[in-house]
Amino acid sequence: MTKTLAKTTESGGTVFAVILAISFCHLLNDMMQSLLPAIYPGLKNSLGLTFGQVGLVTLAYQITASILQPLVGLYADKRPTPFALPGGTLFSLLSLTVLSIAHAYWVLLLGAMLMGVGSSVFHPESSRVARMAAGGRHGLAQSLFQVGGNAGQALGPLAAALVVMRWGQSSLSLFAMLALLSGAILWNVATWYRHHGLVRLRAATHVSHAAGIVTSRDAKRGVAVLLTLIFSKFVYLASLTSYYTFYLIHTFGVSIERAQLHLFVFLAAVAVGTVAGGPLGDRFGRKYVIWFSILGALPFTLLLPHVGLFWTAPLTVVIGLILASAFPAIVVFAQELVPGKVGMISGMFFGFSFGMGGIGAAFLGWLADRTDIATVYQICSVLPAIGLLTAFLPNIERGR
Repeated sequence: MTKTLAKTTESGGTVFAVILAISFCHLLNDMMQSLLPAIYPGLKNSLGLTFGQVGLVTLAYQITASILQPLVGLYADKRPTPFALPGGTLFSLLSLTVLSIAHAYWVLLLGAMLMGVGSSVFHPESSRVARMAAGGRHGLAQSLFQVGGNAGQALGPLAAALVVMRWGQSSLSLFAMLALLSGAILWNVATWYRHHGLVRLRAATHVSHAAGIVTSRDAKRGVAVLLTLIFSKFVYLASLTSYYTFYLIHTFGVSIERAQLHLFVFLAAVAVGTVAGGPLGDRFGRKYVIWFSILGALPFTLLLPHVGLFWTAPLTVVIGLILASAFPAIVVFAQELVPGKVGMISGMFFGFSFGMGGIGAAFLGWLADRTDIATVYQICSVLPAIGLLTAFLPNIERGR
């Protein structure tokens, strides 16, 4: 296997061993992180939290990651630090250890912020590794990397339902041990990164699709449009990842365990959509995928607040499938708009998505306290209409 990896690396082909390794670590990373929203119903009862306070916990985690990720990416562009990848997993380990003993609100916020620090190191650097190992198949590599995270997010609620709901909040410390496994794998990835990845990344930069096609002004406009699309996507996703269980319990009277399973099904659909988005973008053009993904979900989001329990699960599956296919295409589109700044762009987009998710969760929690949880979904249902701004993206894929 080592000889095969070496030959693939030297030939400039797609290094699937590296991509799958970071995808698996992404699964572990995001599964640990998704345990936080998965245990919100239990924490709300045990600590007597309001919806607004629940939203602030998400905000503490995601704003920390949002601010730090672009800075980590910018630093890595100037001074690559491969072994920051395994080092960052220590923050995730510490975070879950703190959350397992959080019996005061400020301790809960501290644990959430530590989790954000771990994400700020992992995501931009891992996205750089995906591009290094892509061998020209950037959409596929980004999809495989991101689907690991989506799978981890889907497994978090399932793990919470099977383990945390039975053995309590203290069982979170068991999941912290997964950070050690992730760190061991990332140590090997960092070794490949140092010896081979940087050379491949510099070579790929010289053949960027955007080189010589768009002006600096068009590139800036394109990045602004893509960030706006990220806003619409992740605020809507925040309404489901943070409050879907509450919506099901409040509207249909389902149990916490059953609501967690519904959340797992939705997040699994998000994972499948992420796998499809990157390869489709490689084949047909990323702009077409972005059009379909953002706007295609609109009819289903508009319908969701007006159906019963029987149709709620299928609709959220369709929404997850369609909406999730955009993110790999958006990240790769942005990387090609700004050649040579893979770390900064990756950090900016992952950080902005975290930040918008956090701000959205905090605002939606505030809104739910003052109205009701059903109103939140009625308001959020129109967010995919922002996808019309895709028309203002520059054309950088004329050769396809």
